Amino acid sequence: MIDLYTWGTPNGRKVSIMLEEVNLPYTVHPVDIGKNEQFAPDFLAISPNNKIPAIHDRETGISLMESGAILLYLAEKTGRLLPPGEKKWPVIEWLMWQMSGAGPMLGQAHHFLKFHKGIAPYAEERYHNEAQRLYSVLDARLKGRDYVADDYSIADIAIWPWISRFEWQNINLTDFPNVRQWYCRIADRPAVQKGYHIPTHLNDIPLPA
Repeated sequence: MIDLYTWGTPNGRKVSIMLEEVNLPYTVHPVDIGKNEQFAPDFLAISPNNKIPAIHDRETGISLMESGAILLYLAEKTGRLLPPGEKKWPVIEWLMWQMSGAGPMLGQAHHFLKFHKGIAPYAEERYHNEAQRLYSVLDARLKGRDYVADDYSIADIAIWPWISRFEWQNINLTDFPNVRQWYCRIADRPAVQKGYHIPTHLNDIPLPA
């Protein structure tokens, strides 16, 4: 049994989607970051960086923070969504692209384009331009592909929840047709539809016009 500590953010949704995809039993422990519950001492013992998501595997006794590490752990535990041998490297490559680039930069776009619009025009322009660049990179990668690697993998699971906030980033998915098709393809997956709403239904999955 996996204990999942999470909230309805892109990083949190990665892990709940993964758990649904691999059919691992799990117990949800909501951590409402709007109420600063991530700073509670009990949660700090599991996630020293005070960030969701985090997991505790009752079977192995392992606790983990950081969504990328959790995805890798669950893939190795179940033998799913991370291919063996050389084929794993494109998956890890695009997982790292999300962790080091798409996640942090799109998060800044949320901060300046949605929550603090009008305060820092330079930052708005900078992060909107970077969002556009990242979408262009992803669109080029997906040309002629259904998924970012050979098959659906933890790389798609890591990237998709951040793209699901395209409206927060002032992105029109029509401008990125390969991303749009990929996004809708993944949004149709039952595990994604269920995992998106863990721990609670905050909003419907956004769909492009």
